[in-house]
Amino acid sequence: MLESRAADGGRSVRRRRECLNCEFRFTTYERVETVPITVIKRNGNRETFSRTKLLHGLSRACEKTGLPPERLETLVDELELALQQRNGREVSSHDIGELVLEQLKELSEVAYVRFASVYRQFSGVNDFVATLEGIHASKTRLEALV
Repeated sequence: MLESRAADGGRSVRRRRECLNCEFRFTTYERVETVPITVIKRNGNRETFSRTKLLHGLSRACEKTGLPPERLETLVDELELALQQRNGREVSSHDIGELVLEQLKELSEVAYVRFASVYRQFSGVNDFVATLEGIHASKTRLEALV
């Protein structure tokens, strides 16, 4: 082995190697194999966690908010890492939704409301108003602390 360094934000190791017989140089990447996360849906069904599905939902919520796609990728990375670090291999869709909402509240109020409207299955204007009032109350409490 000639060289070894962290790659992919620390999630893998890049190694530069050389064949002892022919001196051919090549690169290998080593990644930790993660155990798949199972998501328990509202109806009780179980399915494998889909990073793509989560990213798609976030992208829809964040359309025309000015958030760059790279930021959404990073957010999904962070959420997936948080799920991997949990003790159990199963997580409810409710827990995932709450984690997403926590992050969106900091990034974009518009995206937060859009995501919440689908995730919490808003049935009318009153649900939107209650969510907006909750955001306003949170901001007011924060401003009072500062």
